[in-house]
Amino acid sequence: MAMNGVKSTIEQIRALETERQNLMLEIEELKKMADAKARALESEISMLRDEVKELRLLLTGEDTDIDRKKRK
Repeated sequence: MAMNGVKSTIEQIRALETERQNLMLEIEELKKMADAKARALESEISMLRDEVKELRLLLTGEDTDIDRKKRK
């Protein structure tokens, strides 16, 4: 009877180790996806800032970057 308990515990440990490994792999994939999304957002924000700067220059004739540097 004790052998069944040991076998059951060993099976449970193996199943838990497998689940742990699968979860760790999933976490790594999710981290990679999050990093990629952050990089994409940074790129998009940079492009939007450039577009704002160009539109301001077009509409007002002023380069806000130059104005900011003069103030410093």
